[in-house]
Amino acid sequence: MPAWSVIVLIVCNLAWALNVVVGKVAVDDLAIPPIFFAGLRSAIVVVALLPLLLRAVPARLAAVLAVGLAISGGSFALLFMGLQTADPATAGAIGLVGAPMTVLFAIVFLGETVRWRRALGMVLAFAGVLLAILSKGALAAGEGALLVFLSALVGALGAVFVKKLDMGAMTLQAWAAVASAIVLLPLSAVVEDGQIASAAASPWALAGCLFFAAIVVSIGATGTYFVLFRKFEANMVVPLTLLHPLMTIGLGAWLTNDTVGWRLLAGAAIALAGVAIIVIRPSETFTKRFLVRPRI
Repeated sequence: MPAWSVIVLIVCNLAWALNVVVGKVAVDDLAIPPIFFAGLRSAIVVVALLPLLLRAVPARLAAVLAVGLAISGGSFALLFMGLQTADPATAGAIGLVGAPMTVLFAIVFLGETVRWRRALGMVLAFAGVLLAILSKGALAAGEGALLVFLSALVGALGAVFVKKLDMGAMTLQAWAAVASAIVLLPLSAVVEDGQIASAAASPWALAGCLFFAAIVVSIGATGTYFVLFRKFEANMVVPLTLLHPLMTIGLGAWLTNDTVGWRLLAGAAIALAGVAIIVIRPSETFTKRFLVRPRI
């Protein structure tokens, strides 16, 4: 894999990590309702990827929409809800649970066979995340930490079934945005309030957050990642995505003054080692491109 592609992947990881910080700013500092923010992000992706939607309607539309909602709007909505109280560093560490949960769901739903190395990786990942959850920042977040965990769980569940859809990643992303927008925006209208007032209070800041989350991250960084995934071997590309949890923790400590104690760092390190073991083991039942990064 050439050096330029490694640099590009590092930039993608940086964008994914910054996306968590931007989400924190949107739902906490700007007080944008989290489901509303996730719905707006999805609506922008729909507009940007409209040409892909106009090509053809998927044969298994219901399945595509269900899986798309899980790996996109549903997972992001839970993440943004969690970020109202959880900090980005905590979210970065807890989010590592996505990879072992993906394998666990593959065992249950797809008959995935797990040998001792991947089983060891799963144990390490779960143990590391548990230690991170017991850190001061996660305990202070309370319900927020649980919502971040549920976000990773929902994304992992959706990621297991992606391979069965047999469609391009960007086309899936477009239809995932459709499912997310048509579910989240009405849901926000029912269960949240203050959408118009909060948006009107900081319109340019909100616009910047949405542009970054929808265009820079979902289309730019994630789209570039899928291109590199097709061009190079999965075992060369996917391990590099392990950088984004570390970058999220670092950026959280730097930009939002997150509390990063020894439990969070040790838990993240243990979980990262476990995820690394999982990533390098082959799988016949689910695609590796969504293993570490189950959200689009």
